[in-house]
Amino acid sequence: MIRCIAIDDEPLALKQIKSYIEKTPFLEMVAVCDSALQALEIMQNEQIDLMFVDINMPDLNGMDFVKTLNNPPKVIFTTAHSEYAIEGFRVSALDYLLKPISYNSFLTAVNKAKEWFDSQEKKNNQIEGNNEYLFIKSEYKIIRINLSDIKYIEGMREYVRIHLVNQKPIMSLTSMIKLEKFLPKNQFMRVHRSYIVNLSKITTIERNRIIFDEKVYIPVSEQYKIKFQDFLDKNFLLR
Repeated sequence: MIRCIAIDDEPLALKQIKSYIEKTPFLEMVAVCDSALQALEIMQNEQIDLMFVDINMPDLNGMDFVKTLNNPPKVIFTTAHSEYAIEGFRVSALDYLLKPISYNSFLTAVNKAKEWFDSQEKKNNQIEGNNEYLFIKSEYKIIRINLSDIKYIEGMREYVRIHLVNQKPIMSLTSMIKLEKFLPKNQFMRVHRSYIVNLSKITTIERNRIIFDEKVYIPVSEQYKIKFQDFLDKNFLLR
């Protein structure tokens, strides 16, 4: 699923994009925002793959908003003004939708997005088999961490704490979203906004909680419950 956010100061336009996203099978609606600043706050806590961004908005317009982002999600601009099209493609927008937007035009744009994400997924899958370790900066040092040593990763606002087997946890100034992109999807899973777990280290699950070392309880949140249950169905013999 491609996780989406829609940003527009016009309620009717926002409602339309929301309805289009919700009826498209490979898209997931994460949030709707009436300003770029509201979207920025949400993006600090949620993984966003694709943004639908109106250009003409008060305080901070959509084009300038995208330019301020480091490593932004993919973008599809929505606007009533065709003169922004060239500038939109200069910021690597996937597409540019001119209002009023028909569902056919919307579907053409998101299919283009799906092709891009599918191609990236294939590249990631080719790399995953060779991912045995990563390097991470911690306390002015660069440390090599074997992926097989990671039990789970805990998000702490601007930092992450990496909990290891028979070693002290390692703190690093990075985000959960950024770190998650480096981890093999067949070995690690996000189960909560604040936790990523090494699936091979799970030994006990109780009442939607993963238990490590009989004293650490990691909740599986509603947002990730279906994906985690799918993992269980494929790998465990359940009654």
